[in-house]
This record gives sequence, C-alpha cells and structure tokens, in this order.
Amino acid sequence: MQLRFKLKKRLLTRMFITSLSIIALVGFGLAWSVTILHAQNSYNKETSQLIAEMPQIAAELREYDLIPADNGWLKENNKQKRYMMASCTQTFDEVWISTLAIDSGLDNICQRFESIADTNPPYYLTMSDEKSYFAYMLPVELNQTQYNMVVLKDANSVEGEFIRFKKLTYLRLAVVMLLAVVLLVSAAYWGMRPMARLKSELQAIGDGKKKALSDGYPHELEGVTQALNQLLSQSSDQQERYQNAMNDLAHSLKTRLAAVHAITDDNSLTKTDASEKIMQQVGQMDQLVKYQLKRALVGRQGLVQEQTPVKPMIDQLSQMLFKIYREKDIKFTVNVEPEVSFPINKGDLMELCGNLMENGFRLSISEVIVTASIDQDGNAVLIVEDDGPGVEDALKERIIQRGVRADTQSPGQGIGLAVCNEIVSSYHGLLSITESHLQGAKFTIKIPPQ
Repeated sequence: MQLRFKLKKRLLTRMFITSLSIIALVGFGLAWSVTILHAQNSYNKETSQLIAEMPQIAAELREYDLIPADNGWLKENNKQKRYMMASCTQTFDEVWISTLAIDSGLDNICQRFESIADTNPPYYLTMSDEKSYFAYMLPVELNQTQYNMVVLKDANSVEGEFIRFKKLTYLRLAVVMLLAVVLLVSAAYWGMRPMARLKSELQAIGDGKKKALSDGYPHELEGVTQALNQLLSQSSDQQERYQNAMNDLAHSLKTRLAAVHAITDDNSLTKTDASEKIMQQVGQMDQLVKYQLKRALVGRQGLVQEQTPVKPMIDQLSQMLFKIYREKDIKFTVNVEPEVSFPINKGDLMELCGNLMENGFRLSISEVIVTASIDQDGNAVLIVEDDGPGVEDALKERIIQRGVRADTQSPGQGIGLAVCNEIVSSYHGLLSITESHLQGAKFTIKIPPQ
C-alpha cells in the first residue's frame, strides 16, 4: 500500500518561505559583497604599504645599477629588504628579476602577469613552483623610462586572513538569519492573531454564543468584519421574518379554522351554504398563506402598496366572526363609507382588521364598533372599540410586543397586536390604545398618506 502525504495549504507557510527566501538572498548577497570589498581593501592596503616601501625596493634596484647612485632619498632609506619581484616594460617584456625570485625558481613573472593585467584587482597568480601568490603592480619611472614593477607575495598568509574574515562574515550572517527567523515567527503569529480571533468569533456565532463580530480589528480586516456583520444581520433579519411570518400565519389561520368549525356546527345552514362558506374561508386561508410567504421573502416594506377598500373587508371578516362567537349575540356597528380606501396592501389590511376585530369580538361583553375614515390631513384612520374589560395602563405599551397578552385566561400566542403594530410601523403610522366610551378598549390606527 502506497502512502501519500498531502501538505495543507497554509498562508503562514507561504509567508515564511517567501520571507526567508528574500532574507537569505539579501543576506548572502551582502556577505558576498562584503567579502569582495574586504579582499579589494586588503589588496589596496598592501599596495599602499609597498608604495611606502618604494625606497627599499629602489635600494635593491640600485644594487644592479638600474638607478643612479647619487639619488638622495636612497641614502636615507638604506634598510635592506628582499622582494620577489620583476621589472617589466610597458608591454610586459621582462627586464630584470630579483635575486629572491630567482632563488625561488620563479620565472616569466611579467608574462604571467600580462595574462591577468586586464582584470580587476586583487591579482592572483600560480607560479612555476605551483604556489599561489598575490601580485602587486607598481608603476615607476627609472632614468626617464616608465616601468611596471610586479611584486609577488605568498598568498597563504593573505588567504588565511581572508578565510578567517569570510568565516566570521558568514557566522555573523547565520546569527542575523537566526534572529530574523525568530522575529519573523513572532511577527507572523502576532500578525495572524486577528485571524485566529476572527475564526474563534465565527465559531462562537456558529454555536449560537454570539450574534455578531466584535470591534477592534485591524484596519485591513475592518471591511471584511463589517461585511460579515452585515451578512449576519441580513440572515438574522431573514430568519426573524420567516419566524414571524409563520407565527402570524398560524395566528391568522386559527381564526379561519375556528370559523370553519363554527360553520360545520351550524345546523341552520344547508349543506350547499355550508360548503360555500367553508370554501370562502379556505380561499382566505390560501390568500393568507401566499401573503405571509411573500412577506417572509421580501419583508413587509417590500410588498407593493395599493388602495384597498375597507368596508368589504370588514363585512367579510364580521360574517366569519359572527359564526365563531354566535353564542355571545354581539351588537356590531360599522361606521364606514363604501368609498373609503386605505393606502395599504390588501393582506396588511386583512391582518389589521382581522386581529383587532377578533380581539373585540372575543373580549367584548355585547358590543363592538368599527369606524374607518380619511381625516382632514389625508390620514387613514381605523378605530375598533368594545365594551370589554379594557387594557390596564401598565400593559398598553407591552401588549404590542410579541408574546405579551392582556388576557391570560383564554388561549392564544399573544402576537396579534404585535403584528398590527409591525404593519402600522412599516407604513410609518401609529397604533394607540385608549379607553372607549363603551367602557372597554379602543384601538386607533392612523396611517399617513403614502
């Protein structure tokens, strides 16, 4: 069986490899440049020293009558020191070789130097004795004739010093590289900490422990975190719309189902009339389902606004409620002109009238009044009042919240008034709760012209 190992793609690994490659390239380039500069500097230093020793070199030349004996500066510099050197013409023809060079078996110094004369110093020669020498060229003028003095020095001592310098340079480079790696690792983990924090917070959001990313991220990540928070907010709003729509749908269907039960229990209706009324309720249920699903997708503000007649809606809902609450024998009064229309969606108007009228029929003792009109400012006004127990002042602000109910004795979810308040708010309207002249509750909805 063949085992295959696949390395994970890591951003940190890529950053390490790239950064270390750059550091190594720059470091070795600098070390190479420093060693070359050191070699050239050592050569120039040695050349300067030879120039300073020119009187001693000239003293050896004097032994061979190559320069006049009455030269004053020779008398002041008569210290004897032997050199391996040769005197060459401008075309590197050999004129003279020193005794030390001859004793060392070195010959053809000028010809060998000519082969490297066009290169840059330091000059490095391998002579006939198979030893390595550094060559230094000193231009001199003797008896009004220009010569090139080529002086040789054993390369072992110079190379030894150069090798020590080279080792020290690369040792320092290794220390610098080690420090660079440590700093790079520290900088990488320090720089990647916001990413680890982002991962942790996203995990917490996935586990339901948080709802949004916190602030304080670096500037480079602010755009990402803001976009993620916006996406999370949109997702949360969408989920909340779906949940609310399903709750609203269940609340609305409950009333229609109660009406269907009331119709089936009504022995005064013929089978044909009962079927017709049940189909009316089923049609309303179908409209409610389509409306709530559409609202869940686009939100309430995304629904198309239209002019919806109010009286037909109230008449249709009242017939259903009379069936449900027929044992209460409720006196129902409608104060709505046939031409009155509200600038809201038909589904929204059905929710408003249905919830408020259902509350009125359920909580009233014997009377419910519904009034709809357009006031002098063009506002659509809907008023539903009853002669029931009313609403306590402490609950007037709370019962428009989801799950809060004023009547805890009868079954329900406590979302009807919350749905009404959400609808009215989406149209920039106002829902108020006061006391009716019937001694019960009075719900007033005012929606400005769109």
